[in-house]
Amino acid sequence: RLVNQVVTHLIQAIRSKEGSFSSIERLGAGSYYEHVKVFEPNEFDIMLLMPVARLQLDECDDTGAYYYLSFKRNPKEKYLLKFLDEDGKLSAFKMLQALREIIKQEVKNIKNVEVTVKRKKAGSPAITLQIKNPPSEISVDIILTLEVQQSWPPSTQDGLKIEQWLGRKVRNEFRNRSLYLVAKQNKKEKVLRGNTWRLSFSHIEKHMLNNHGSSKTCCESDGPKCCRKGCLKLLKYLLEQLKMQYTKQLEKFCSYHVKTAFFHSCVMWPKDTDWQLGDLEYCFEKYLGYFLDCLQKSQLPHFFIPQYNLLSPEDKASNYLLSRLLNYELNNGFPIFQE
Repeated sequence: RLVNQVVTHLIQAIRSKEGSFSSIERLGAGSYYEHVKVFEPNEFDIMLLMPVARLQLDECDDTGAYYYLSFKRNPKEKYLLKFLDEDGKLSAFKMLQALREIIKQEVKNIKNVEVTVKRKKAGSPAITLQIKNPPSEISVDIILTLEVQQSWPPSTQDGLKIEQWLGRKVRNEFRNRSLYLVAKQNKKEKVLRGNTWRLSFSHIEKHMLNNHGSSKTCCESDGPKCCRKGCLKLLKYLLEQLKMQYTKQLEKFCSYHVKTAFFHSCVMWPKDTDWQLGDLEYCFEKYLGYFLDCLQKSQLPHFFIPQYNLLSPEDKASNYLLSRLLNYELNNGFPIFQE
């Protein structure tokens, strides 16, 4: 309720300022909205969608995930021209900066709630709000997202292999949806200019998690239940607990690694009968086994962009460490769950 109150206030204020951000819409993303949150709901991701008609996308590295954006011709969105850098590329940095300023001014006008804007984290696509909610705090990441009405780039062609799991029709329907790009700094660039954008599939991921069965009725109130989400929550919890103990060594890992491995597992075992509710333990170990295999090989392909490896071989040491820790849990009956 608190988050809605704050975000609704901010969106109205941002829209009322003539110009750049007047057409934004909100979309709840992340684990809270996918119903796979494992701890208290004290972290929220809110995407602020900005509709853009067409953009020119140029890959800026070999991952197929990061792009420079520019306008093909005179854009309808004239207000975006002031965010171009000297090379005519749309600057994520400039746009985030402008949005951040509006939000910083506006949080002062929110009544009855204490809201602050956290210091900028280098390369992060989010503007983070702290909401005082005694005895604790709630953190809200606001993520500026361009919603582009055009077809997905070639790097996504062989991704999203869900034909056996959710069906060809669903895949086609997903691929006809808008393209989302978030203001994310590509760390591989020699000079960090803040003008790169990364593809985001949060809207599709949320849909897949909330409609995860090969049969339409899976986990509906009167349908058969499966343990897919139970498995995902267990591995997320396991990773979060290990990260608390080995913060520095495991900082590279996040729940997105676990979620990606989960989607690949759903493709490998596509039937609802592969994930029967009573088989939670067996299914979890099978899914964990796949993730361990990825860590061993330092190879976890992005679910939508197969050429993009989320576990780079440069991080071999931390991949092995996580794999050792998970193997220990697996072979000793998961002591971490008993704590």
